[in-house]
Amino acid sequence: MDDIDLQILEMLKANGRITSSEISKAIHLSVPAVTERIRKLEKNGVIDQFTVKLNRKAIGYNFVVFIFVQLNGSAKTEQFRKNITQSPLVLECHHISGEYDYLLKVGLPDLSEMESFITHTLKANHDVVRSNTIFILSTLKEE
Repeated sequence: MDDIDLQILEMLKANGRITSSEISKAIHLSVPAVTERIRKLEKNGVIDQFTVKLNRKAIGYNFVVFIFVQLNGSAKTEQFRKNITQSPLVLECHHISGEYDYLLKVGLPDLSEMESFITHTLKANHDVVRSNTIFILSTLKEE
């Protein structure tokens, strides 16, 4: 990757729907050259996927929380992973090092859903030893 590839990536990060033509004008490169560079970035795994960033509040997720989760051993780890990753409320799930085993980012329509999520999704048959929930007050940067 060179500086031109990095410029292309920054433009795509800012607007995934930007055209090769618009990029070519901004970085002074031909449209076929831009298209070929994007194709190579995809082929080499630098670009994983093109996606849409949703406005969570517009789709009903008015609250975002981070939940640290500690499991009791590994007997039910696969079941936990499967159930958590299938929940539409779980926006992200990370296996982490340290005191806890997982960090979840969860979007909720309202606070009343918090108890239901913890009881019926998080702790249901997963051998959760403990969890710690952090409520997001505001977000300054998110990618």
